[in-house]
Amino acid sequence: MKNNSETVRPEATHHDDHPIEVSPYAKYILILAAVVAAICGGLYGYDTGIISGALLLISDDFHLSSTMQEMVASAILAGAIIGALAAGSFSEKYGRRACVTLVSGVFVLGALACAFAPDVWLLIVARVFLGFAVGGSTQVVPMYISELAPAEKRGTLVTMFNVAIGLGILLANIIGFTQREAWGWRPMVGLAALPAAIVFVSMFFMPKSPRWTAENEGMKRAIIELGRIRTSKKVIRKEVREMRENAEAADPRNRGWKGLFRPWVRPALVAALGVAFFTQCGGLEMMIYYAPTFLRDAGFGASSALMASLGVAITYCIITFIGCLIVDRVGRRRLMLIMGPGSIVSLIGLGIVFAMHPAPNSVGSYLVIVFLLLFMAFNSGGIQVCGWLLGAEMFPLSMRGQATSLHAATLWGSDLLVTGTALTLVQLITLGGTMWFYAAVNLASVLFIFFFVPETAGATLEDIELALHEKRFRPTRGQTRIVSEDEQEKAAA
Repeated sequence: MKNNSETVRPEATHHDDHPIEVSPYAKYILILAAVVAAICGGLYGYDTGIISGALLLISDDFHLSSTMQEMVASAILAGAIIGALAAGSFSEKYGRRACVTLVSGVFVLGALACAFAPDVWLLIVARVFLGFAVGGSTQVVPMYISELAPAEKRGTLVTMFNVAIGLGILLANIIGFTQREAWGWRPMVGLAALPAAIVFVSMFFMPKSPRWTAENEGMKRAIIELGRIRTSKKVIRKEVREMRENAEAADPRNRGWKGLFRPWVRPALVAALGVAFFTQCGGLEMMIYYAPTFLRDAGFGASSALMASLGVAITYCIITFIGCLIVDRVGRRRLMLIMGPGSIVSLIGLGIVFAMHPAPNSVGSYLVIVFLLLFMAFNSGGIQVCGWLLGAEMFPLSMRGQATSLHAATLWGSDLLVTGTALTLVQLITLGGTMWFYAAVNLASVLFIFFFVPETAGATLEDIELALHEKRFRPTRGQTRIVSEDEQEKAAA
């Protein structure tokens, strides 16, 4: 016995010769790292969701027009686009863990800057700065967790980011409903600095991405990092072998931004960016930001509108948690195709009820709430669960940092498009017409997923890259999975 380690031949032989030490706490370190990183999702959810309740107070404080309200709400999204693009290069050069650490520090400074903004223009600037952290977190956190996670748990662990977003939005709505008068908007927006500071300190003790480490610091360091988060030496050897084979087959032309636009990568680019676009343009973000405003305009009182917004946040939180638990078993593609039609029907119904201009406390007003919650359930349990996950797992390692930057920027650009035009769209085609417009967008998303998005559940990151090289990534009749269920069972055995 060699003290729980195994020595093999020198590195020059292309076999893993470095001692493998498996931490007795590996299972817990993996979960802890995923949870700590996912808190950044909670910060994103809180910082974007708190504006729903705070916007009414900010509008009264600064006497804002509807155009200025849109600017305050959407400023964070403009910053998010920049943050998402910048984080890609930083995470490639300095590592995923270092990038998450930086992002959490920016969250601290951004939240405090918003809380102390003396006028609306400095508030907008502060929210743009805060957006750097929001965008950066959505680029690096899903990628960081996906590179830590084993294939069979990747969906669940990465979608913890979505669950954290839901918890952040829920907390924001609870505070917005219960404390808005007692606190005022400044403490509401500044509260996020505290958990961000906790993440900042904690990340110094979390593991690095083994795949980034292998490429940038050598296989010896990668084995050490794998030993912190894997419970079996056999699994570590298998992953090291896959990473080494992947590295040996790497073509320098496939690196960075240049590699991202190579023809063989295009199916992943189309699938991931298309789902990213529909994730944000399906209408969910519009509901999160403007549900109280829409409901107040539809005749609900301010308290009733905020209560309904709280219900929206609770629904989002519960359904994304359920999605997190089942996404690896049900599959990404199947989950989106099951839930998508429900979003379409819910929006059509919501549009019909809004077009009828229901009186307060009438049957129609209750139907508004029912259809609104149904839409949140179907949308958040389907494409919202998978949108961030697909961007983190579909791209080859040699260009993953740049690809996830572009993916996150697409998410935020689409969100900015929706948030910056929602109130204007309502004025142009009415509230009911706006719901029907988004129903059509959701229909387009279902068709897109059916024709362009394969099933990636159960496939390793290397399996997905191999499918791209072999030109079998795009779904075909009778073959929609990257790795068949039979192949998964053989690999598990």
